[in-house]
Amino acid sequence: MRKADIVATVSDKTGIPKVDVLVSLESFFREVKISLAQGENVYIRGFGSFVVKRRAKKIGRHIKENKAIEIPEHFIPSFKPAKIFVEQVKDKVTELPDEEDND
Repeated sequence: MRKADIVATVSDKTGIPKVDVLVSLESFFREVKISLAQGENVYIRGFGSFVVKRRAKKIGRHIKENKAIEIPEHFIPSFKPAKIFVEQVKDKVTELPDEEDND
């Protein structure tokens, strides 16, 4: 499911025009990104948490030059689903559809 599919589904189920749903969805995404960029986690009860995870510095290897390089400490966004969300997926999904090229 893509963003356009979500917008169409929400619009059909609520009767809200697609443009308004799209604006709301984009605003939600923007606010989550801003919060995470400021180091603030976002918690949505019954859905999950968007959190910032710290990755410690480590030594990596530049394969072509066969040199060790230092990868500095950095932070990445992550999503952790709520327990109820995980249970719903476990109970409903019996097998995954064939992988499609979604690019």
